[in-house]
Amino acid sequence: MHAFDGHVPAVVLRLDRNPFHHGTLGAVRSLGRRGVEVHAVVEAGGGPMGRSRYLRAVHPGPAGGLDPEAPETLLECLVGVSERIGRPAVLVAMDDLSAIAVARIAPMLDGRFRIPHQPDGLPARVADKAELSRLCARWDVPHPETVIPASGAEAAEAAWRLGLPVVAKWSRPWLLPAGAGLRSTTLVHTAAEARRLYERTEEAGSRLLLQRFLPAGTDTDWFFHGAFGRGGHPLLAGSGRKELSWPVRTGLTAVGRWLPDPAVEEAALRLARRLGYQGILDLDFRRDEKGCFRLVDFNPRPGAQFRLFTDAGGLDVVQAMYLDLTGQRVPEPAGGPGRVFVAENYALLAAVRGCQLPWRSRAGGRDAVPAPARAEDAGAGAGQGRTAGERSGGERSGGERPGGERSGGERPGPVRVAPRAERGRVEAAWFAADDPMPFFAMLAAFLGRGAGKGARALRGVPAHGRRTARAVVRAPRQRARDLTPPAAPASPGTPAAPAEPDELVTR
Repeated sequence: MHAFDGHVPAVVLRLDRNPFHHGTLGAVRSLGRRGVEVHAVVEAGGGPMGRSRYLRAVHPGPAGGLDPEAPETLLECLVGVSERIGRPAVLVAMDDLSAIAVARIAPMLDGRFRIPHQPDGLPARVADKAELSRLCARWDVPHPETVIPASGAEAAEAAWRLGLPVVAKWSRPWLLPAGAGLRSTTLVHTAAEARRLYERTEEAGSRLLLQRFLPAGTDTDWFFHGAFGRGGHPLLAGSGRKELSWPVRTGLTAVGRWLPDPAVEEAALRLARRLGYQGILDLDFRRDEKGCFRLVDFNPRPGAQFRLFTDAGGLDVVQAMYLDLTGQRVPEPAGGPGRVFVAENYALLAAVRGCQLPWRSRAGGRDAVPAPARAEDAGAGAGQGRTAGERSGGERSGGERPGGERSGGERPGPVRVAPRAERGRVEAAWFAADDPMPFFAMLAAFLGRGAGKGARALRGVPAHGRRTARAVVRAPRQRARDLTPPAAPASPGTPAAPAEPDELVTR
């Protein structure tokens, strides 16, 4: 166990109204177990997280929500929380909106909260998907081919040129109005659908992007978590692979494994250095058909599965950031790769919907990982802030080019089965023997929500509109084939739902 002085309180902030956000609970437990006095600013009651024994108090967020372009209400809220606590505290933003708003009011919180110093507007820039695309092009970070149309006709033409289906994203998803039926990311199947989606740009509040679709498959979805000090210096970092996700194939990590990959780590660390990033980040990568890892998302805050990256002494990115902001030495991480993280509720849904278990999902075996070229690379993670590529002067195993593309456009190399000694422990998102109440609260709320949806279906009045009982009980794909889509309205309307609802991403 590393030395840890928890004399400074911490405030966990989440403005996204998601009672099942297990990352917030992870941050509360991570700091609370170290003796830190933890407060949370979330929705009323805090959801299942509010039942944690490690949480000192739950404080309501800004009344009436937060206007992303006018964060003054958040400033008033946080000043009130600071006065109630009575001393300066470390502030940890757990969602994009919180991170962006805090960065805008950071100078006015000086003396009340300890916050990572970010260059002007950096969290908003990297979370803006259009700006991220430009940064990747400028710094040669592999990224899916992206088009930003200037008209509905350009959107339709770009969809054909990129190749259907294409991925449609709103540049600033935190501006999407609630209840409008707009998703941050949608899989578009027709040029007409791309045109209709563009026509809702004013309603969405930001630009529409169209990206080439990268098919999901075995070993394609990877992520990177890191905590960085001043100048983009890594305090703790690591790469991992999604074993199961919800929604299936495209959503959040339901089951993940810490697996070092030099290409992912090198690209992420290089980007953080270029940005001068300070704080915690969560990056999503997808491997394309040629084996090249492409950055698809940049989240300027901890990912919900950040506890996956916990070393042998219990250190994770939230603790590392706390130590750095309180002037304490961040210990050199030791061990960790091989650990598995499971979000129980989403893992169950993903296993049932995907008809597979995580240990059955890999062709190379239940613990198959990419085979490193050198023995010393096998145990090398990014936890120490030094990847295998950095130690060898920028050379990557297997002759990889930056971003994971291998010479000759070859597919990823062979896999190996990790020895049992390398297989790390499993950490659950919700259940913990020393803090069981959030799990039972989550279970009750999750089952209650499922029962409510089932009751609406039996009444023939689902939340998205009336359907016949026969249509309700059909499989989603069968409904999509059989139901005749409504005629397009004269004015901009909600785009038709694609035939594959599990291909939609909600972040």
